[in-house]
Amino acid sequence: MRVDLFDFELPQERIALRPVSPRDAAKMLVADKDSDLLDVHVRDLPSFLNRGDVLVFNDTRVIPAQLEGVRGEAKIGATLHKRIDLRRWQAFIRNAKRLKEGDRIAFPSEVFAIAERRHNDGSFTLAFEGDEPVETLLERAGRMPLPPYIAGKRPTDERDKSDYQTIFAKEDGAVAAPTAALHFTDALLRALDDRGVVRETLTLHVGAGTFLPVKADDTDDHAMHAEWGRIDADTAARLNAARVAGNRVIAVGTTSLRLLESAADEHDVIQPFAGDTSIFITPGYRFKAIDGLMTNFHLPKSTLFMLVSALMGRDRMQAFYAHAIESNYRFYSYGDSSLLLP
Repeated sequence: MRVDLFDFELPQERIALRPVSPRDAAKMLVADKDSDLLDVHVRDLPSFLNRGDVLVFNDTRVIPAQLEGVRGEAKIGATLHKRIDLRRWQAFIRNAKRLKEGDRIAFPSEVFAIAERRHNDGSFTLAFEGDEPVETLLERAGRMPLPPYIAGKRPTDERDKSDYQTIFAKEDGAVAAPTAALHFTDALLRALDDRGVVRETLTLHVGAGTFLPVKADDTDDHAMHAEWGRIDADTAARLNAARVAGNRVIAVGTTSLRLLESAADEHDVIQPFAGDTSIFITPGYRFKAIDGLMTNFHLPKSTLFMLVSALMGRDRMQAFYAHAIESNYRFYSYGDSSLLLP
């Protein structure tokens, strides 16, 4: 499909630079295949769910994966993207023309890395020196990797250390937050428990590739980035049992959805999963593992807007986003939410 079919105009003032407080006070736009759009708030989520429905969350934790260093006199910026092993990460590099294989980059607080290998997409494998865990080094030298549409408008600060982390965050490894879950509070979780809604977690370490633009003119020509994820056998079994019993499985965030769909087989059974996924969901895709999606509002011509268009229909989502813009919804990572029930 032509990528420009997924374009829309978004006024810059609709881009949220801070989350609302409390988190569940964010607005939420609700749609299914047939009904009119409903303007509510995230705290109203329990009223749209039934006893036995399952919300699936991503428990990845964002690490301070953005680094500023030098190679000689050249300034080098690095955004870690994907772990390769205990000491090596694939990273997107700013000022990459000043970097060659074998160069040593000096980051703050006596943190050093070797640019081991340049990849075809211009990224590098960085090998961190020393014996300390890389996560420890990043806590000293790195900062939270805010999306470029926020970082380009204001500096990262102390608030972002908590604002850009979900209450489910447990497994270190993400360089971008699973932002749909940023809206959840202890009060909302208690209300969901009272409603009889079930919670399950999986892990997908979101990479910086999630912010890369689609440069191809046709979706068939786009190479999707890979991310590592895991669904354990017990979780997969409970999710399958819930669907057999007639309950809905609703992904909280496109990261949870992409991993669930990657793990589902041709018989719509979710299998245990551990490994990379580069699933690219566009209109025409048959969903096998989920019955709904809670998600924020996505960038024009992005793979994530293509995903929600696959779930609900492209024309439907264009109208949905037009309503959100007209109704002053806040967009992107720190913005408002939506609930899509096909």
